[in-house]
Amino acid sequence: MTQKPLRHLIALAIALTGLAIGATTSIAQGQPQGSATPTVGVLHVQRNVHMLVVNGMNIAVQVGDDGVLLVDAATAAVAPQVIAAIRTISPKPIHTIINTHVHADHTGGNESLVKQRGTGAAQAVRVLAHQTVQDRMIAAAPAGAGGGFRLNAVITLPINSTYDTASRDFFLNGEAVMIYHAPAAHTDGDSLVHFRNSDVIAVGDVFTPDRYPIIDRATGGSVQGLIAALNHILEITVPARFQEGGTYVIPGHGRLSDEADVVEYRDMVTIIRDRVQDLIGKGLTWEQVKAARPSRDYDTEYDAPGGASPDVFVEAIYRSLTAK
Repeated sequence: MTQKPLRHLIALAIALTGLAIGATTSIAQGQPQGSATPTVGVLHVQRNVHMLVVNGMNIAVQVGDDGVLLVDAATAAVAPQVIAAIRTISPKPIHTIINTHVHADHTGGNESLVKQRGTGAAQAVRVLAHQTVQDRMIAAAPAGAGGGFRLNAVITLPINSTYDTASRDFFLNGEAVMIYHAPAAHTDGDSLVHFRNSDVIAVGDVFTPDRYPIIDRATGGSVQGLIAALNHILEITVPARFQEGGTYVIPGHGRLSDEADVVEYRDMVTIIRDRVQDLIGKGLTWEQVKAARPSRDYDTEYDAPGGASPDVFVEAIYRSLTAK
């Protein structure tokens, strides 16, 4: 494993604390120091795209004359702070929210953000995700349920626009926005969102640097799909000089990254997958695979809060590879 450049340590500090550094600012709704109100870190990534960091969650923000586009919505509890942070970037109303997957820390703020989007919108906010995300939301909360899952009005739908193909694209704020479905990766409804002119890709929880990925098999995730999604990210990203910068990657949690970070992460997942596959091929049971600790040389780098524990990560790989 390679030693992380100093810039990675600086970026990690920003992502974890939300403190101001360089082009980053902090928004706390005017609350006094020590208040429980969460701080929102605001980082200009490049061109039209910014990144918000709140309570360990990242939101990509694309701005321009057409309005504000968000990739993920965090939770309802932080919606007022998110809106305040957006207003430091653009006065325009929210035009579109794209949910990268179904988990509540990425979709829970949908309804609150729609309600607080601001005046001047010619139409309701588009809340977009892969079809499987809407299907899972509806299955989890039947008609008439509350908590942002009401189905009796378009504006309060958790998702009101879907796609069920390999990709979807549209033009907003002067650039092409490309959305790619990553099937059976972190979940079965993951979306990768590429801002083509800004050269930034928001990837949700398919990639979470410095922590083991959570492969949510209950919602259709798998290690093979996760590796395929990471390889797709690498097909899109192009590094600048000395493999630094170029296309930037906004993860669902963690520091702003680039292609080299995704390469290292993809290699880690692939190597541990191959080790588990080899142990399965030798006839080892899950308990024996667990005892072999196939991730042990990576644990000091990736066993971190917010990610899967080594045993949970390895078991998800084992279950993926032995599923009938």
